[in-house]
Amino acid sequence: MTSASAPLSVARPRRDPLLGVAILAVALVYVRALAFTPIEARQGAAQKILYIHATSAFIALYVAFALMAVASILYLWLKDEKLDRVAESAAEVGLAFTTVVLLTGPLWGKTIWGAWWTWDARLTSTLFLWFLIVAYSLLRGAVEERGRRARYSAVLGILAALLVPFIHLSVYLFRTLHPMPILLKPSAPSMPAEMQVTFFSAFFAFLLLFAALLRARYRIATLRDLVANREQEHAA
Repeated sequence: MTSASAPLSVARPRRDPLLGVAILAVALVYVRALAFTPIEARQGAAQKILYIHATSAFIALYVAFALMAVASILYLWLKDEKLDRVAESAAEVGLAFTTVVLLTGPLWGKTIWGAWWTWDARLTSTLFLWFLIVAYSLLRGAVEERGRRARYSAVLGILAALLVPFIHLSVYLFRTLHPMPILLKPSAPSMPAEMQVTFFSAFFAFLLLFAALLRARYRIATLRDLVANREQEHAA
């Protein structure tokens, strides 16, 4: 044990301009959705919930959890702690977006289906994925040894991500109440141009928000590991 050790200190967190820009972009997109985008004839004003719901689902499933899976696979191969931090950060931000999906979906469903929840294949599988990512986060908090924690988390993250293709295909494999894809379908999108512009604007705004939150979460993970390394050095 060293006789004296310098106190550990962490720099004050810097304000991230990307996060501010992302929040502003999301706010502007939703102002456009509410005030300047036509109301859908069948669904009415409830359709505007989908500008948050659908874009959050896309970011969570096809961006966040895809990144988590790729980083986890690469970690098991390269054993680079940076990749573990990327996977961890993507999983937690993806969990936040999935929570938004599960909260906004019932708001739309109550208006359109007359029920807050139905055990539809897509809804149920998305909820199951949410629980898997919660388990992923709990696992990371329960295992103290960093190497073992990273390995276990990588395996669970890969297994959780395998559910994403099933969620995507569920509307084709089962009789489901969930709407079929409108924008991402083989034929031309069956949506007025004004709504398409709002949807794609929302997608890029939420993608920007995802990038900002991912970067912030990665910084937290990096500082945590840096502090842990310093503590080990001073304890040696």
